Amino acid sequence: MLEKLNQLIESHGALKPGQGLITGIIALSLAILCFLGVMAFHFPEYLTTPQLRKNYDVDLLRKVMLGALVIAGGLSLVNIIFGRSRYLSAFAFLLVVITALLGGHQVPVNDFADNTPYIGLDWFILDLLGSALIFIFIEKLFAHRKDQPIFRAEWQTDFHHFIVNHMLVGFMLLATNLLVHKGFGWAVKSEVQAWIQALPFVVELLLIILVADFVQYWTHRAYHETWLWRFHAVHHSVKTMDWLAGSRQHILEVLATRTLVLGAIFVLGFSKEVIDAYIVIVGFQAVFNHCNVNVRLGWLRYIIVTPNFHHWHHSQDQEALDTNYAAQFSFLDYLFGTAANSKRIWPHQYGVRRDYVPNGFWKQFKFPFTWRG
Repeated sequence: MLEKLNQLIESHGALKPGQGLITGIIALSLAILCFLGVMAFHFPEYLTTPQLRKNYDVDLLRKVMLGALVIAGGLSLVNIIFGRSRYLSAFAFLLVVITALLGGHQVPVNDFADNTPYIGLDWFILDLLGSALIFIFIEKLFAHRKDQPIFRAEWQTDFHHFIVNHMLVGFMLLATNLLVHKGFGWAVKSEVQAWIQALPFVVELLLIILVADFVQYWTHRAYHETWLWRFHAVHHSVKTMDWLAGSRQHILEVLATRTLVLGAIFVLGFSKEVIDAYIVIVGFQAVFNHCNVNVRLGWLRYIIVTPNFHHWHHSQDQEALDTNYAAQFSFLDYLFGTAANSKRIWPHQYGVRRDYVPNGFWKQFKFPFTWRG
């Protein structure tokens, strides 16, 4: 059973209906998330993110877990009874049973210390479930490349990046906060922060997005036009654009970019409500603009970044090289003369030319330190 399961995980391509693979994968995915959820209930001080704990509706989470357990158990049982992908469904059902034996949705959460080291298991669960439900649906509804399967080639590598970048959220927050306060504290001016926080909410929100994207634009451009490319090449090595493609980033690039962007936000002193709204907007846009969706938004594409705009940035077509650096406001590229210019609407091919970046998370982690260019 484990050998067949491993073969499935290492494979890619379209899932054929009628064999129980689709329902089996749904059941297994929900079962895994429920198992991870019950572990987070048992060890919240080590497996949950302090910034998120205070916002949880625990009763709602319990109901969601119960519903997921019922769906996973039901789908796997049906497949077992009718003899469809039994190895996959049996493993899913086994995880459901183990999760139930561990307490399931009824695990009590008692008082616990709030200053312990942690990994962001809860953030991983919530973001994976939310992103998959939202963006896979969008991709199927507005697909650009209609024959592109959900489990396309090299999806495993991007999923490994997704896991690591989410699990290490505690380290990332600690490191960026330390670097921001140490590196940018001297630039803080209370009168400037007071003026910004007195702005209307919408104005302050547009300003924070503009400031962050201005910093990100020049940081992104430096990754392309200097020796820093060896780190950014990892992100560009993805050959298929979808909701998971944006996760492929070297962790040192993530750390550096976030430090510079958050440094500007820290110095200007934007209000917490605006920062929260900014995080939601840029989080959505970062995933959406990598999606396999046929969306251009008419004249708005000259102002804000769309999937079409960002797909050109990931292309290895000649007219696309070193263009479209902006992450939120595309007018920055038109302003600084770096917008891609082509008669074609969509690029032909993605990835880096000559395909010299290896596939696999650990190989890509080591790549910037071993590549001789």
